[in-house]
Amino acid sequence: MAGNTEPLSPRAKLAVTAGKAAAAVSRAAGRGSGSVIGGKVALRLDPDLLGALAQHLDVVLVSATNGKTTTTRLIAEALRASGPVVSNALGANMPAGITSALAGGSDAKYGVIEVDEKYLAGVARDVTPKVIALLNLSRDQLDRAAETRMLAEKWREGLQGSKAVIVANCDDPLIVWSASSSQNVVWVAAGQEWKDDAWSCPSCGGVMQRPGDDWFCGECGFRRPTPTWVLSGDHVLDPHGSAWPIHLQLPGRANKANAATSAAVAAVFGVPPQVALERMYQVQAVAGRYDVVHFQGRELRLLLAKNPAGWLETFSLIDPPPTPVILSVNARGADGTDTSWLWDVDYPRLAGHPIFVIGDRKLDLAVRLEVAGLDFRVCETLDEAVQLAPPGQIELIANYTAFQDVRRRVGN
Repeated sequence: MAGNTEPLSPRAKLAVTAGKAAAAVSRAAGRGSGSVIGGKVALRLDPDLLGALAQHLDVVLVSATNGKTTTTRLIAEALRASGPVVSNALGANMPAGITSALAGGSDAKYGVIEVDEKYLAGVARDVTPKVIALLNLSRDQLDRAAETRMLAEKWREGLQGSKAVIVANCDDPLIVWSASSSQNVVWVAAGQEWKDDAWSCPSCGGVMQRPGDDWFCGECGFRRPTPTWVLSGDHVLDPHGSAWPIHLQLPGRANKANAATSAAVAAVFGVPPQVALERMYQVQAVAGRYDVVHFQGRELRLLLAKNPAGWLETFSLIDPPPTPVILSVNARGADGTDTSWLWDVDYPRLAGHPIFVIGDRKLDLAVRLEVAGLDFRVCETLDEAVQLAPPGQIELIANYTAFQDVRRRVGN
């Protein structure tokens, strides 16, 4: 925990040095930031390095299917009001990437760490977090992460007995089930637009009742807990009932929910909501997401959507028709190779938009749009899609590796 400033062992110091050298070689070879390979090398030399690097930090872990990179960034900004922060801001969220990030934070007071859902319990065991923020769980990368109820069960087991304060979304039954084994939970009413993964009770398998914003299981009594923080329109209500305005440069209801959760996390460390929310206003884009870029004489807004829940949120923040929309979907290792999720996305919401389809799996997406009865054109490249798009700012929505491909092409 924070305050323990025991120096690193010789072995840990060697591992950090070797990791930084490997990362530098990777960057020099043009293979990205080098954070993952650097972390892998360091952990190979010292498997206990992650815990050693975190020992002097107050650590926050953030995990979810959607919104964890943005929420990590918002929490980091809020906590900077109280001291220096180290964070894996670029989203390298497995143990190797987290290790690389913490290796650069010897002077930090706080560690704000995004964690891949599959690794949450293990990382929490290693770094003894003070706070764990749990936002949502929905289907994603089914070939890798498995079914959501199984993941919730792993979280529930892994967090049992944790001394961390769990800041959790009480509107997602899977999150409530995951957090309910913990002793100290702060419930946030952050909302849940995508409900298709939470119609059955995670506790008993019964059918979930959902009157209004409430939810409960009629069979076993598992129900929505009473929140202490509430997202209400453009405000967050704190535990005393005071309403604090949320002013963000990031668009959409989902980001207001991320800000509400971030304010609740910051409060655990004594940062007042007003200070936390004012600092969050400084965030304009997160690892390229929401950036507006100039490309071939056009303006493109870059939006990331990796799964049905993410696409639903993204559709709610694009400009209305006749704004042109480019959709790009890949199915590489980092995306999950199973594209069956495309059939769960509510693509009919795009009716009226001129649509252009690119990416490795453009034909899979084309079949889905055809069945939805939408007008679209399949293009070979981003350049072709931009040239064919009618006037106006273009909304570009892509899943994970497709988004990285686009950023490289537009020089962002």
